[in-house]
Amino acid sequence: MTLNEQLNEDMKQAMKSQDKFKLSVIRMVRSAIKNIEIDQRKTLDDNEVLDILNREIKQRRDALQEFQKAGRDDLAESAQAEIAIIAAYLPQQLTEEEVQAIVRQTIQETGASSKADMGKVMSALMPKVKGRADGKLVNQIVQQQLQ
Repeated sequence: MTLNEQLNEDMKQAMKSQDKFKLSVIRMVRSAIKNIEIDQRKTLDDNEVLDILNREIKQRRDALQEFQKAGRDDLAESAQAEIAIIAAYLPQQLTEEEVQAIVRQTIQETGASSKADMGKVMSALMPKVKGRADGKLVNQIVQQQLQ
């Protein structure tokens, strides 16, 4: 079952169980997917849907930080719940230790030795961890390893 099909099934299930919050989150995600499908005039595959899911989570994490800074706990809880619902569609996330191991291996493969080589490392690394690790975390670990 593709991610699009899974989203459709979960949306139907949320309608039946009258889970309005989950239904609204799934509808927002499906809307983002549909807008890109219309723009590109094609049906998206699972990798492209994963990119959209990651972007949606990133937007909500950024909003979560802003809500926490502003002391809006009600909105922060809502954003946290949305993140949890969307994250259920992503592949199993890598632990920080697993990311560090992949970073070390990629640094050796690319022969990077300084921060000047960071772009080379990141371009080789991101396809390996796509959808399975947060980009900010990966970036921080690469910076630490290249110091």
